[in-house]
Amino acid sequence: MARKFPTIHVISDSIGETARSVAQAASAQFGVTNPKIEIFGKVTSFEQVRDYLEEHSRYHIEQLGDDRLVVFYTLVHGQMRDKVSAWIDGQANIYGVDLLTAAIDAIADISGLIPNSSPGALRVADINYFHRVEALEFTIEHDDGRNPQDLNKADIVLIGVSRTSKTPLSIYLAQHGFHVANIPLDADTKPPEELFDIEPTRLFGLMSTPDVLEGIRQRRLGTAGNVAGKYADLEYIYDDLEQARSLMRKLGCYIIRTDGKAVEETAQEIISFYMRSHAVPSDVMI
Repeated sequence: MARKFPTIHVISDSIGETARSVAQAASAQFGVTNPKIEIFGKVTSFEQVRDYLEEHSRYHIEQLGDDRLVVFYTLVHGQMRDKVSAWIDGQANIYGVDLLTAAIDAIADISGLIPNSSPGALRVADINYFHRVEALEFTIEHDDGRNPQDLNKADIVLIGVSRTSKTPLSIYLAQHGFHVANIPLDADTKPPEELFDIEPTRLFGLMSTPDVLEGIRQRRLGTAGNVAGKYADLEYIYDDLEQARSLMRKLGCYIIRTDGKAVEETAQEIISFYMRSHAVPSDVMI
């Protein structure tokens, strides 16, 4: 008999997003990309956690005939975390995963620093937060070739033909504090002259394969494909890519294949190259 995928309970003294992300990543390994996750956030005491888990254990046994729970928790207050951990360890029906302790302890051991035990420290509205907001605003204002006169103000400039993930990559990089501009390339439009003034280590060319682009463009057009002309025509796509590749070689930019990659994977390749090229300390970028 097929087993039902469990609800994952997230316990946090912040908003629970860290544990949610880990729970989703773990669930994906079982082919479940949208698991049911219940978050109990902003907890302030061990008693709150205990009462929540006991209530859900009773609910599970009444409704499902099984009182077992999967619990991911991120608690930075040491005393409360220790109580919760000890209590969960004593419950045969609760499978608990402490997501922060090992990571915090490892950093503390190697650095000699003492953690400040502040819930939600990652989301504090400090100077880095405002830098990310500013980067996102800049990126939106310079999406899809807009305001090319400001290209020299961008940390990163992405160029590529249509449907090579320029905008999703730009937004993702902006959320990590980078000011990003992206320029669409096509065989019928001359690229902005400002591109030739950009330092090559800030310039990234996005490439894909003709077959992949053909499929994406045809899906993008849908029923309009019959009247959209050459946009999704394979011969045009080959020419599109060849001219883009020629320009990228002329500019000396770093070329990245985006086909078959998640946005996060491509973004990490860009970030790694950028940080190596510009000697950015690891604590500068968010």
